[in-house]
Amino acid sequence: MKNIRNTRTIKKKANPYQPDPITSGSANKKLRIFMLLAIALFIVLVLRIAWIEFIDGDEFRADMNKQLSTSKVISTKRGKIYDTNGKALAISAKVDTVTINPNLIRVVKNKTVDEEKTKALKEKVAKAFSDIFELDYESTLEKVNSTKAFETIARKQEKEKIDQLRKWMTDEKCTSGINIDEDEKRYYPYGSLASNMLGFCGSDNQGLYGLEQKWDSVLTGTPGRIITQKDASQDFIPDKNETYIAAENGCNLTLTIDANIQSICEKYLKQAVLGYDCKNGGTVVVMNPKTGDVLAMVSYPDYNLNEPFIANENLKGQYHDWESLTEEEKDSAVKATFKNRTVSESYQPGSTFKIITAAIALEEGICVTDHVDFNCIGYEEFGDTRIGCWKSAAHGYQSLRQALMNSCNPAFMQLGRKIGGETLYNYYDAFGLLSKTGIDTSGEEKGLFHGLSKLGPVELATMSFGQGITLTPIQLTSAVSAVANDGVLMQPRLVRQIENADTGIITTIEPKEVRTVISKDTSKKMLDMLTSVVNDGTGSYGQVRGYSIAGKTGTSEPQGNDTAYVASYIGIAPSESPELVILVTLYDPKGQSHQGGQLAGPVVSQIASEILPYLEIPNNTELEQNISVPETKSLPDVRNKTISEAKQILSDAGFIASTSGGSDQIVTNQVPKQGTPLENSSIIKLYTEDSTATVSQTVPDLKGYTLTQARNALKAKNLNISYMGSGKVISQNITAGTTVEEGTVIHINLQQPKTELH
Repeated sequence: MKNIRNTRTIKKKANPYQPDPITSGSANKKLRIFMLLAIALFIVLVLRIAWIEFIDGDEFRADMNKQLSTSKVISTKRGKIYDTNGKALAISAKVDTVTINPNLIRVVKNKTVDEEKTKALKEKVAKAFSDIFELDYESTLEKVNSTKAFETIARKQEKEKIDQLRKWMTDEKCTSGINIDEDEKRYYPYGSLASNMLGFCGSDNQGLYGLEQKWDSVLTGTPGRIITQKDASQDFIPDKNETYIAAENGCNLTLTIDANIQSICEKYLKQAVLGYDCKNGGTVVVMNPKTGDVLAMVSYPDYNLNEPFIANENLKGQYHDWESLTEEEKDSAVKATFKNRTVSESYQPGSTFKIITAAIALEEGICVTDHVDFNCIGYEEFGDTRIGCWKSAAHGYQSLRQALMNSCNPAFMQLGRKIGGETLYNYYDAFGLLSKTGIDTSGEEKGLFHGLSKLGPVELATMSFGQGITLTPIQLTSAVSAVANDGVLMQPRLVRQIENADTGIITTIEPKEVRTVISKDTSKKMLDMLTSVVNDGTGSYGQVRGYSIAGKTGTSEPQGNDTAYVASYIGIAPSESPELVILVTLYDPKGQSHQGGQLAGPVVSQIASEILPYLEIPNNTELEQNISVPETKSLPDVRNKTISEAKQILSDAGFIASTSGGSDQIVTNQVPKQGTPLENSSIIKLYTEDSTATVSQTVPDLKGYTLTQARNALKAKNLNISYMGSGKVISQNITAGTTVEEGTVIHINLQQPKTELH
C-alpha cells in the first residue's frame, strides 16, 4: 500500500510587528493631515502674535499701562489779590473736604454683609456728620445710603471740625468709606470791601464774577501729577521711572485799587444812599486821569465775600419789607448785588455829559469860553416839541462858561445843533463812548446811543445835554479823565502787576494810552470853566477846603417806562493839576430833592476831603472858598491822671469832663483820644478801671439843621461836633441811627441853601 502522507496547508503565523498593508496607508494619511493642521495652527498663532506685537502692540501696552497706572493730582494754590499797597484782599488757605464711598460703609461677618448692623452703622455715621458739620440729618442719611460710588458730605471745612471727625472715627473705629481730602478755601480778610469789584470763588475754586472770574486762569495755575503703577492686587510697583509733573501755583495780582480810598468811598456812599433813601443804591468811581488807574470802584448795596449767598444788613436795609419777600425774591436780590454796576449797568448821565459837548465845541472852534453865544428863553422848540430848561424863568444871554455854571439845557441844545450829529459821533467814538473801555474785569457793558441815521432834531437836542442816551459809570469817568488829562484818553486799569508765585518774577501791566481826543489847550480851558462851576455855579456843593475843584452836576430825568431820577456829580481835583476824577451816582433818591448838585455833590466833597490829604496832594491854604471853619484846640492827654487832675486840665483847656469815677481814681481811657482838634465846651468822656464799660449814644439825623441846632442836638447826647461851611447841614460823616461812644466827634458839612440846582 502506498504510503500516503497526511498533508495540509499550514499558514504562516502573522508578525504582530509587521504593518498591515491594508490599514497602514489610512493611518499615514491621517497623520499627514494632523501634521498639516498643526503646522497651519502654528503659523496662525505666529502670525497673530506678530500682529499683536507689531500692529496692535502699542495699543495693548497703552491699555495695560492705563489699567495698572495710577495718577494722583497735585493741587495748586490760588494766587492772592493785593491792593496797590500790598494789603491782601483775597487769600487762599488749606482746608479739608469730607467725602464717602457709601458701599464701603458696612458691617461684614463671615464674608456676608450684616444688613441690620450696616443700617445701624450708617445711621450712626449720618448722625455724626450732621452734628459735626451742622447738616440736615435726613439729607445726610440719604447720601450715606446712596447707591452711588461717591458722595460729598462737607466741603472746605476748618481744622477744628475735621479734628472732631477724626476723633469720632478713632473712638468709633469707623474709617472705612470715609475720606478726608485736602482742599483749598478762598478768604476775603476785609469781608465786603470791594466785593462787587473782586467777585468770589465757587465750590470748586473757580472764579465767579469780577476780577476772580476775569483772571481765573491766571489765579488758578496748572495742577501737577504723580504717575506710578500698581499690580493686580493694587499694590504699588517699585518703579524708578515714576513720573512727577510739578504743579504751577496761581499767580498773585496787585491791583490799582487802594483799600483805604475804597473804604472811604464805601463809607460816604452808604451814608448817602441811606440818607436819601436811594431805592436802587449808588456807585462811586475814583480814577487817576494821568494813568487810567482805578483807585476805588464801589457799588451799593454790597455783600460779604465770605458768605456771598447770605443777605447782609446793607442789602436788607434797601427793603422796608425784607422779611415779607418770597425766597425767590430774596435770592434774586442777593444775586443782583454780585454785579459790578460801575461797569455792567448804564444810566442817563444828564448834565455831567455837558462836559463832553462843551469840549467838542471848543475843539471844533464853534465857540469860545467867554463870548456870549447863547440865549436861553426857558425852552427850545423843535416843530411841535418843546424842551424846557430846568429854570423856567430862563437864563437869558450867556457865554459857554455861564451855560456850564448855570447848567442851561437850551444853550447846549443850541450848541449840539451847531456841532452836528456826525461830528458829535466822531468825537463820541474818540472818547470811547460808543464801545467798551476794555477795563480788565468781567461783565463790562457799554451804553446806548441813537443810530446816526435815526438821529432827528429832538434826539440831537436831548443828547447834547445827556438825556436819551446811556453810559456806564466807567465810560463817563474815562471820558472826563481824558478832558482832565490834557486831552489824552487812557485805558482804565485795575491790575497793575502779575507775580509768578513760584519764581517771584513780576510782570507789570503798564498804563495804556488810547489816543489824543482834544488838544491840551482845550483841556485847560475846560478845567478853568469847570472850576467856575464849583466856585460860582451849580456845583458849589463839591467844594473842598484848601483845594481847587472842577466839577459838574447831573440830574437825569425819568423817560419812557423809567420812573427814577439819577443824581450825579463828577469832580476833578485839584483842577490846576488833576490827580483824581470822582464820579458819584445815586439811583432813585427819595425826598424833597433829586438834584445831583445837592445830593451827590456833598459826597464828592467828603470823599475828596479825605483822599487828597491821604495821597499827600498839597493844599493851598489861601483857597478857603468862603468855607467857614471853626477855631479848635488840641485835646490834652489826661490818661494816668486822677479824675480830679484830669478835670482841672480839661477845664483849663476849655473842655468839659464827663465821668462816673471818683476824684482819686486814675483815668485809663478818654474819648475822644488825645490830640483830637475840638472846639470849646466839647465833652470829654473819662473812664477808670472801675468804669470800663463804655457809654453809647445813637447819632441823630442832623440834615437840614442849622449849626446851632446841630450842636445842641449832639450836646444833648454828650457827642461832639466839628464842621465845615455855613448855612444848613447837608451831610454828616456818621449815619443817623449809628451807635457810638459818648464823646465821639460827629463831622458835619454845611451849605447855604440853594433853591435851584441841576
